[in-house]
Amino acid sequence: MKDIRIVILDSETVTRNDVSLDGITSLGEAEVFGYTPNEQVAANIGDADAVICNKCLITREVFDACPNLKYVGLFATGYNNVDLAAADDAGAVVCNVPSYSTDAVAQHTFAMILEYCNRIGEYAATVDRGDWVNYKLFTYFGIPTYELVGKTMGIIGYGSIGRRTAELARAFGMRVITHTRSPQKVTDGTPCLDLDELLKESDIVSLHCPLTSENEKMINAEALALMKPTALLVNTARGGLIDEQAVTDALNSGRIAGACIDALTFEPMREDCPLRQAKNCMITPHVAWAPRETRERLLSRVAANLAAWKNGRPINVVNRRS
Repeated sequence: MKDIRIVILDSETVTRNDVSLDGITSLGEAEVFGYTPNEQVAANIGDADAVICNKCLITREVFDACPNLKYVGLFATGYNNVDLAAADDAGAVVCNVPSYSTDAVAQHTFAMILEYCNRIGEYAATVDRGDWVNYKLFTYFGIPTYELVGKTMGIIGYGSIGRRTAELARAFGMRVITHTRSPQKVTDGTPCLDLDELLKESDIVSLHCPLTSENEKMINAEALALMKPTALLVNTARGGLIDEQAVTDALNSGRIAGACIDALTFEPMREDCPLRQAKNCMITPHVAWAPRETRERLLSRVAANLAAWKNGRPINVVNRRS
């Protein structure tokens, strides 16, 4: 293939000059935008042959406005921001990066769970303000903490991240159960339950499934009503899997005990996000996938995808041209 023109639309979603884009930009004539609003996507792509992006919307209108565009590479596993049917009609290939963040997301899941159970940040803050210096005994434990051993971890979605999370849960002595759309692929002996039973039995419910039209807001008022009042909800997957208002109401009423959230329905967070008013809710800004090592791995695989397409042998194709 002739030298190609490459446009990166939103580099700041993967690097702030701490990891290199050189593996991608060296594959052609490259133009890099740190951020592109959706209304500017087509203009920034222009006559490029290939576009790389994370969350920018690549719509039918974009393909119509950019007839040279024959490759869409994603800085992500998810690809719901790309109109795949329009890509097919345009003769374009769409490629994602599967399983690059498995360990990072599982690690973040347990970082949140451990912070909820051990309250390390809260206790450290009491020491910083002098409470231990001024206490008469060798310890104080007014902030409740909890053991994980013997608790039941309900994992919704049992792909690579769900399985890795299950391994960590077992290392803490937890019982693991799962609800998955592909129970035939669960080969490690983990019990596969229907969703209602999982919600009833779990002390911790952790979401690790992709967002689809079928499971949008699967954690709604009816689902929350099935959970234990002592249960913790963890979402390091996609914000749209939960009904944020219903979760807020459940937390504020004591219907469930806590929530740890790393992804929201609308990102960046809106001022009117209901979870901002929720009790016992820990929120991080969609960073479970973001350790430096993880992003280096991601960029390497994005470059490999682009190189494979350029050489006529595309890999990790997600539209029908696969």
